[in-house]
Amino acid sequence: MIDLPWDFTAIPRFFPGFYAAALLTLQITFFGILVGLILGLVTGLMRLSKNPLINTPAKAYIWAIRGTPLLLQLMIIYYGLIDLVNIERMPAAIIGLGVHNGAYIAEIFRGAIQSVDRGQREAALSLGMTHVQAMRRIILPQAFKRSVPPLGNQFIIALKDSSLASAIAVRELLLRARQMGSSTLMMLEMLMIVGIYYLIMTSVLNLLMGRIEKRLQVSDYQD
Repeated sequence: MIDLPWDFTAIPRFFPGFYAAALLTLQITFFGILVGLILGLVTGLMRLSKNPLINTPAKAYIWAIRGTPLLLQLMIIYYGLIDLVNIERMPAAIIGLGVHNGAYIAEIFRGAIQSVDRGQREAALSLGMTHVQAMRRIILPQAFKRSVPPLGNQFIIALKDSSLASAIAVRELLLRARQMGSSTLMMLEMLMIVGIYYLIMTSVLNLLMGRIEKRLQVSDYQD
């Protein structure tokens, strides 16, 4: 019988000890996505503007964020802000994740808005609506529905990317695994526990987004 160097019976024993870290991971992800959605919608609308004073900053933001890694952005935000204000690691991680995802969500929203038939905007304007009213009542509701599938993918990416918050010592799942692995000398077992947590969370999120997408498709069919 081969004597393996790993003790997989440790996984169920140590699994409950990661609950707090998993909750922190979900908090970072939730608020990071919330910041990203707000920032992404505003930036996406700015990208659609024909005014270069509005369009250019949005282009520059998307170009800079999409062209650099999230880990670098997190460290710049944390170590840059800490020199200006006394900011905790958790808010810095949320800001970093939100700023990063905002650039990708902006492009998702921009593409979804542009996919709506131009004739619907023109019809709304012919009925006496302003550009803002046409966008709010006609264009954006359809664009939100069309953006659900790519947004779901981005949310799952954001959940997994939250592990990079460990680089600024946020005690999420990955940092917890590293600490437990160092103290117990069972690094592989601790990393496998983290993998199980991520698989559970991403599966639930994927299921939730799938149900939302299906519900919106049913709504369109009934309309």
